[in-house]
Amino acid sequence: MKILMLGFGLIFAGISKVFANPACTTVCPILLGASLGIARKLGVKDEVVGVLFGALLAVMGYWFIRFFEKRSWNFKGRNLLLMLLSVASVGFVYVNTLEYKPMLHWKLLYVDSFLFATICGAIAHILGVHLYAWLKEKNGGHAHFPFEKVVIPFLCDALMCYIFWGTDLCDCQEIFILN
Repeated sequence: MKILMLGFGLIFAGISKVFANPACTTVCPILLGASLGIARKLGVKDEVVGVLFGALLAVMGYWFIRFFEKRSWNFKGRNLLLMLLSVASVGFVYVNTLEYKPMLHWKLLYVDSFLFATICGAIAHILGVHLYAWLKEKNGGHAHFPFEKVVIPFLCDALMCYIFWGTDLCDCQEIFILN
Protein backbone atom coordinates (compact mmCIF):
# COMPACT_ATOMS: atom_id res chain seq x y z
CA MET A 1 0.00 0.00 0.00
CA LYS A 2 2.84 2.40 0.86
CA ILE A 3 4.50 1.70 -2.50
CA LEU A 4 1.21 2.39 -4.29
CA MET A 5 0.78 5.72 -2.47
CA LEU A 6 4.39 6.65 -3.24
CA GLY A 7 3.79 5.83 -6.90
CA PHE A 8 0.68 8.01 -7.04
CA GLY A 9 2.57 10.82 -5.32
CA LEU A 10 5.41 10.65 -7.84
CA ILE A 11 2.99 10.56 -10.79
CA PHE A 12 1.08 13.55 -9.42
CA ALA A 13 4.33 15.46 -8.81
CA GLY A 14 5.38 14.73 -12.39
CA ILE A 15 2.21 16.00 -14.04
CA SER A 16 1.42 18.92 -11.74
CA LYS A 17 2.32 22.50 -12.55
CA VAL A 18 5.29 23.92 -10.68
CA PHE A 19 4.96 27.43 -9.28
CA ALA A 20 8.16 29.41 -8.88
CA ASN A 21 8.65 30.78 -5.39
CA PRO A 22 11.78 31.60 -3.39
CA ALA A 23 12.86 28.39 -1.74
CA CYS A 24 13.63 29.87 1.63
CA THR A 25 10.06 30.97 2.30
CA THR A 26 9.02 27.33 2.05
CA VAL A 27 12.05 25.36 3.18
CA CYS A 28 13.19 27.40 6.20
CA PRO A 29 9.98 27.16 8.26
CA ILE A 30 9.58 23.47 7.43
CA LEU A 31 13.13 22.76 8.58
CA LEU A 32 12.62 24.95 11.64
CA GLY A 33 9.43 23.11 12.53
CA ALA A 34 11.13 19.73 12.13
CA SER A 35 14.08 20.88 14.21
CA LEU A 36 11.81 21.74 17.15
CA GLY A 37 10.81 18.14 17.67
CA ILE A 38 14.36 16.92 17.20
CA ALA A 39 15.74 19.50 19.65
CA ARG A 40 13.29 18.48 22.36
CA LYS A 41 14.26 14.82 21.91
CA LEU A 42 17.96 15.72 22.13
CA GLY A 43 17.44 17.51 25.44
CA VAL A 44 17.85 21.11 24.31
CA LYS A 45 16.49 23.59 26.85
CA ASP A 46 12.83 24.46 26.43
CA GLU A 47 13.71 28.15 26.25
CA VAL A 48 15.83 27.64 23.13
CA VAL A 49 13.09 25.56 21.55
CA GLY A 50 10.69 28.36 22.49
CA VAL A 51 12.85 30.96 20.72
CA LEU A 52 12.83 28.86 17.55
CA PHE A 53 9.10 28.26 17.89
CA GLY A 54 8.53 32.02 18.21
CA ALA A 55 10.56 32.62 15.06
CA LEU A 56 8.45 30.01 13.25
CA LEU A 57 5.25 31.72 14.38
CA ALA A 58 6.57 35.09 13.17
CA VAL A 59 7.36 33.57 9.76
CA MET A 60 3.83 32.18 9.63
CA GLY A 61 2.52 35.65 10.46
CA TYR A 62 4.41 37.05 7.48
CA TRP A 63 2.92 34.28 5.33
CA PHE A 64 -0.58 35.33 6.40
CA ILE A 65 0.20 38.96 5.61
CA ARG A 66 1.40 37.98 2.15
CA PHE A 67 -1.69 35.80 1.64
CA PHE A 68 -3.96 38.73 2.53
CA GLU A 69 -1.99 41.07 0.25
CA LYS A 70 -2.36 38.72 -2.75
CA ARG A 71 -6.12 38.76 -2.29
CA SER A 72 -6.25 42.54 -1.63
CA TRP A 73 -7.90 42.02 1.75
CA ASN A 74 -6.95 45.33 3.33
CA PHE A 75 -8.22 46.85 6.55
CA LYS A 76 -6.80 49.07 9.25
CA GLY A 77 -4.32 47.28 11.52
CA ARG A 78 -4.32 44.14 9.34
CA ASN A 79 -0.58 43.37 9.60
CA LEU A 80 -0.44 43.86 13.37
CA LEU A 81 -3.57 41.79 13.90
CA LEU A 82 -2.33 38.92 11.72
CA MET A 83 1.06 38.89 13.44
CA LEU A 84 -0.52 38.94 16.90
CA LEU A 85 -2.89 36.11 15.99
CA SER A 86 -0.02 34.08 14.61
CA VAL A 87 2.16 34.53 17.69
CA ALA A 88 -0.83 34.00 20.00
CA SER A 89 -1.31 30.55 18.50
CA VAL A 90 1.41 29.43 20.94
CA GLY A 91 -1.51 28.94 23.31
CA PHE A 92 -2.46 25.77 21.45
CA VAL A 93 0.81 24.21 22.61
CA TYR A 94 -0.45 24.47 26.18
CA VAL A 95 -3.72 22.69 25.39
CA ASN A 96 -2.24 19.19 25.09
CA THR A 97 1.56 19.37 25.03
CA LEU A 98 2.85 21.56 27.84
CA GLU A 99 1.81 22.46 31.35
CA TYR A 100 1.84 26.16 32.18
CA LYS A 101 4.42 26.61 34.96
CA PRO A 102 5.07 30.30 35.63
CA MET A 103 8.53 31.29 36.87
CA LEU A 104 10.07 34.56 37.90
CA HIS A 105 12.28 36.08 35.17
CA TRP A 106 14.68 38.92 36.01
CA LYS A 107 12.83 39.38 39.31
CA LEU A 108 10.20 41.20 37.27
CA LEU A 109 8.13 38.92 35.03
CA TYR A 110 6.10 35.98 36.34
CA VAL A 111 5.42 33.88 33.23
CA ASP A 112 6.11 30.41 31.85
CA SER A 113 9.64 30.01 30.47
CA PHE A 114 8.57 28.49 27.16
CA LEU A 115 5.97 31.22 26.58
CA PHE A 116 8.46 33.96 27.48
CA ALA A 117 11.09 32.51 25.13
CA THR A 118 8.52 32.11 22.34
CA ILE A 119 7.51 35.76 22.58
CA CYS A 120 11.18 36.84 22.70
CA GLY A 121 11.95 34.68 19.65
CA ALA A 122 9.05 36.15 17.69
CA ILE A 123 10.11 39.70 18.60
CA ALA A 124 13.73 38.96 17.66
CA HIS A 125 12.69 37.61 14.26
CA ILE A 126 10.37 40.55 13.57
CA LEU A 127 13.13 42.99 14.56
CA GLY A 128 15.52 41.15 12.24
CA VAL A 129 13.12 41.51 9.32
CA HIS A 130 12.68 45.22 10.03
CA LEU A 131 16.45 45.67 10.45
CA TYR A 132 16.99 44.10 7.03
CA ALA A 133 14.38 46.41 5.47
CA TRP A 134 16.03 49.45 7.08
CA LEU A 135 19.52 48.41 5.94
CA LYS A 136 18.26 47.74 2.43
CA GLU A 137 16.59 51.16 2.29
CA LYS A 138 19.80 52.86 3.46
CA ASN A 139 21.70 51.05 0.70
CA GLY A 140 19.54 52.40 -2.11
CA GLY A 141 17.09 49.48 -2.21
CA HIS A 142 19.79 46.82 -2.65
CA ALA A 143 21.00 44.16 -0.26
CA HIS A 144 24.60 44.41 0.94
CA PHE A 145 25.31 40.73 0.22
CA PRO A 146 23.45 37.71 -1.15
CA PHE A 147 20.83 36.19 1.18
CA GLU A 148 20.98 39.18 3.53
CA LYS A 149 17.20 38.88 3.89
CA VAL A 150 17.69 35.45 5.46
CA VAL A 151 20.95 36.01 7.32
CA ILE A 152 19.93 39.04 9.41
CA PRO A 153 16.75 37.50 10.94
CA PHE A 154 18.67 34.26 11.45
CA LEU A 155 21.43 36.11 13.33
CA CYS A 156 18.84 37.82 15.52
CA ASP A 157 17.28 34.43 16.31
CA ALA A 158 20.71 32.91 16.97
CA LEU A 159 21.59 35.77 19.32
CA MET A 160 18.36 35.24 21.23
CA CYS A 161 19.08 31.48 21.43
CA TYR A 162 22.53 32.26 22.82
CA ILE A 163 21.02 34.60 25.41
CA PHE A 164 18.66 31.87 26.61
CA TRP A 165 21.17 29.02 26.37
CA GLY A 166 24.62 30.35 27.12
CA THR A 167 24.15 33.23 29.54
CA ASP A 168 22.68 33.68 32.98
CA LEU A 169 20.75 36.70 31.74
CA CYS A 170 17.53 34.70 31.49
CA ASP A 171 17.95 32.54 34.56
CA CYS A 172 14.60 32.09 36.18
CA GLN A 173 13.43 30.97 39.59
CA GLU A 174 10.44 28.85 40.41
CA ILE A 175 8.43 30.53 43.16
CA PHE A 176 4.97 29.93 44.49
CA ILE A 177 2.95 33.09 44.85
CA LEU A 178 -0.40 31.64 45.90
CA ASN A 179 0.81 29.18 48.58
